[in-house]
Amino acid sequence: MPSPNSTFTELVSTTFRNHNTEIKDNISKNNALLAYLSRSGRTRKEDGGLSIVAPLDYAANSTYQRYSGFDVLNVSQSDVISSAEFSWKQIAVNVVADGLTMRINKGQSRLINLVKARIKNSIRTFKNNFSSDVYSDGTLTNQVNGLQALVADAGTGTVGGIDSSAFPFWQNAVQSAAAPLQGGGAITLSATTFESFLLGAWLNQVRGDDKPNLIVMSNDYFTFFELSQVSLKRYVEEGAGAVNAGFTSMKYKDATVIFDGGSGIPTSHFYMLNTDYFELVVHEDADMTPLDGEGGLRPYNQDGTVIPVIWQGNLVTSNRRLQCVGKA
Repeated sequence: MPSPNSTFTELVSTTFRNHNTEIKDNISKNNALLAYLSRSGRTRKEDGGLSIVAPLDYAANSTYQRYSGFDVLNVSQSDVISSAEFSWKQIAVNVVADGLTMRINKGQSRLINLVKARIKNSIRTFKNNFSSDVYSDGTLTNQVNGLQALVADAGTGTVGGIDSSAFPFWQNAVQSAAAPLQGGGAITLSATTFESFLLGAWLNQVRGDDKPNLIVMSNDYFTFFELSQVSLKRYVEEGAGAVNAGFTSMKYKDATVIFDGGSGIPTSHFYMLNTDYFELVVHEDADMTPLDGEGGLRPYNQDGTVIPVIWQGNLVTSNRRLQCVGKA
C-alpha cells in the first residue's frame, strides 16, 4: 500500500483539481462584493506579466472642440494616462498533517475523513481572511487592494501607480455626512435622514447610462437604509439579481443594496460602486492551486506533510471617479 503521506497528498490534490470551481464559489459566497463580481463576470485570468495592467476608462482628452469651416483644430498633446498598473499579490494557505495523525488514520476511509476536515479548515481560513482583505486599505505586507484603498475615505492617494493629487480624474467621490456632496450643513444620520444622504451620492455618480449597480453597507448604515424604506421595501428576488447567495439584498433605484456585515467592511460606511470598472484578476497557475510535489512537501527535520494552496492576483479598478464611499 502507498504510504499515508502520499495518499494524503493525492487526496488533497485530487479534491482541489476536481472541485476547484466549487471551492472558489464557496469562497466568493462568503463576501457580497466577491459574489457580485463573480456572478456578473467581473473576474478574469492572466497568464503572466510583471504586473496587472488595467486600461483606464475615463474622459480626459482636452482636444474635444466645436469648430466651423477652416477653424484651426486643437492638436495639443493631452496628459492622458492609458492604464493603471497593479502589482501581483500572493496568498498561501497550508493543508497540514503530522506523521502520527496520518499513521493513525492510515485506512482509506479514515484518511478521506481527515482530508475533508483539513481542507474544510483551510478553505474557511482562506475565505475569512480574504474577505477582510477585500475591504482593507491594502497597507499590510503583500495584502491585496481592498475597497478602502481603491475607494478611499479621502478620495485621493496613489492607486495603480497613479497619483490622484496630480491627476484629479483618478480621485473617487466621497459622500461625507459632515460635508455632503449636495451642499448644505452636516447631516446627522438616522433612518429619517439617510435617504437624502444616499440620494446626494447617487446623483453625483450618475453619468447617463453609467450609474452605480452595487451598494454594500455596514451594519449601522444598512439598518438606517432599511428603516427608511418601511413603505417602499423592495427585496431582490431569488434569481433576479446578480447576488442571491444568502445575502440580505434590497434595491435602491437600479442598484442592489447588500448588507455585508462581518466581511470586513468598516463601521459607518457604504460603498456605492459601478462594478463595470472593477475586476478581480487571478493568475491562471495560482487560483487556489495546490503545490503537491512528490508525496507532498515534507520538512527535512519534522515528521509531517505540508501542501501549500496558493493564490495570486489582485482587485483592480479602471475608473475611480465612478466609485463613491459614504461615511460619517
